[in-house]
Amino acid sequence: MKLVIIEPLGVEKERLLSMAAEQLPKEIEVVYYDTRVTDTKALIERGKDANIIAVSNLPLNAEVIDGCKNLKMLSVAFTGIDHIAMDACRKNGVLVSNCAGYSTAAVADLVFGMLISLYRNIPACDEAVRREGTKDGLIGFELEGKKFGVIGTGAIGLRVAAIAQAFGCEVLAYSRTEKDIPGITYTDLDSLLSQCDIVSLHTPLNDSTRGLIGREQLALMKRSAVLINTSRGPVVDSEALAEALNEERIAGAAIDVFETEPPIRKEHPLLNAKHVIATPHVAFATKEALIKRAAIVFDNITAWIDGKPQNVM
Repeated sequence: MKLVIIEPLGVEKERLLSMAAEQLPKEIEVVYYDTRVTDTKALIERGKDANIIAVSNLPLNAEVIDGCKNLKMLSVAFTGIDHIAMDACRKNGVLVSNCAGYSTAAVADLVFGMLISLYRNIPACDEAVRREGTKDGLIGFELEGKKFGVIGTGAIGLRVAAIAQAFGCEVLAYSRTEKDIPGITYTDLDSLLSQCDIVSLHTPLNDSTRGLIGREQLALMKRSAVLINTSRGPVVDSEALAEALNEERIAGAAIDVFETEPPIRKEHPLLNAKHVIATPHVAFATKEALIKRAAIVFDNITAWIDGKPQNVM
């Protein structure tokens, strides 16, 4: 049986292959590619003999899935699978597993790093001190006492909610599935948006969440509110958000995800809007998270071989 690791997974090659040797059955042949390609023909060439492919956030379209004739299993080193042609996988009988949970701590950490950067004007403070300036015009805000809205209460959303509570925030939540969690008050989306000082997005990208935050929803938010998106770019209407920021109808935004993967064109509306902190899809990217992710990738493969597939999408 042949496993093709079709792109780098963020772990040093020697360590990754050592993990594979320790976790996978001995009969599996492992082929590792340490470069990332996006050309369909090149991807088919890499995967044409594979029974199993491990992939991170590299898009695999239907043509690639159809072209990998021996493919039976995809172990996706990511939580979301919106970059995978799932219809083609189902048509071809390809089982897909994801790596839910690997980045819970990492993403939550970045949410608060970005939020505090906004609230305490950290980039502007850094710039001021380097030009021999003072705190004039840079008085910030505290988290304590703020209403913190969490949209999507999966593992990451719940961790963000717990940290918000530790900062002394009142937590409101909106989610497809409500959970009985002390200190979290579930409400409808409009109520959350209109009441909260901070709104943090933690939903997957699907038909029901694409464009979830658009002009109508942004119009409900407080002028003093900030929006944080570490989920998926298309959950938010970027042009509508840029307009709201430039017209100062909301106070700020922290954006880690866009409609496409970085590099993001410099003309993107959010990169030219007021009061934005942007990062290049790094929320999941810590040394610890990437090692956890690789371990889950190989665990998923072993579980599938043993006839007990896990994390199935």
